[in-house]
Amino acid sequence: MFEGFKEASMQVGDVHIHAIQGGRGPALLLLHGHPQTHAIWHKVAPALAEHFTVVAADLRGYGDSAKPAGQADHANYAKRTMARDQVALMQALGFDAFSVIGHDRGGRVAARMAIDHPEAVTRLVTLDVAPTVAMYEQTSFAFARAYWHWFFLVRPAPFPETLIRADPDLYLKQTIGARSAGLAPFAPEAYAEYLRCLADPATAHGICEDYRASITIDLEHDRADLAAGKRMTCHMLALWGAQGVIEQCFEPLSEWRAWNAAVQGGALPCGHYIPEEAPELLLERVLPFLQQTP
Repeated sequence: MFEGFKEASMQVGDVHIHAIQGGRGPALLLLHGHPQTHAIWHKVAPALAEHFTVVAADLRGYGDSAKPAGQADHANYAKRTMARDQVALMQALGFDAFSVIGHDRGGRVAARMAIDHPEAVTRLVTLDVAPTVAMYEQTSFAFARAYWHWFFLVRPAPFPETLIRADPDLYLKQTIGARSAGLAPFAPEAYAEYLRCLADPATAHGICEDYRASITIDLEHDRADLAAGKRMTCHMLALWGAQGVIEQCFEPLSEWRAWNAAVQGGALPCGHYIPEEAPELLLERVLPFLQQTP
């Protein structure tokens, strides 16, 4: 995977962030979701690299990035902290301003980045995600049943970590394989990469801390910003899968307008894992958006 890409990992602050880089042109950052790594972009990164300098990074707590022990308030896994990691990575690579595409958890980090670092994020694409506050406040039976991991992973340590570590392959199959498309979208080499990283005992803790932050300190940050009228100023495209939970349980464009009045987007005919389920359709939507002049 990622032929022609090179290592681009950096020490940023007190953590190591793993990344690869390829292509040439304006900078574009790709951020994955749970429980995956930058490997989710392997079907689209080569095409994007024909137009952009593409950086595909592993979030703190995931992949081959650092997985520090969580703090009592989970602040070192707050999306604010994880966004700061990625901005520092891009600056260390020489990119003060860039576009970003974030899937799932990466979409939450990318959105926080656009709020906290408006000078850095020029264009934002979120994939199959609605704002965290909206999703928790509008939790329904259908959502809780489909996104059971949102409520399992936030239990105090070491309960969820212990169960994940007991059988990482089972956990992986019960998360990415239990969605609408099953395991079919995942190339063997990509699945092997996800499993390799999840088999690291520290990854279970990093994943849990990511979610523990979302139900605590991330909500505090989001509610404070909403109350203060703090919004995104970048161009934004929100895409989601027509066969997924975001489509079935929420109104994503309406919810994102609370943060970005100019957001555009819509559903694609696929499930949750858009970069692997519908790479061609994704490219058709994001390339014109990313290549627009301001």
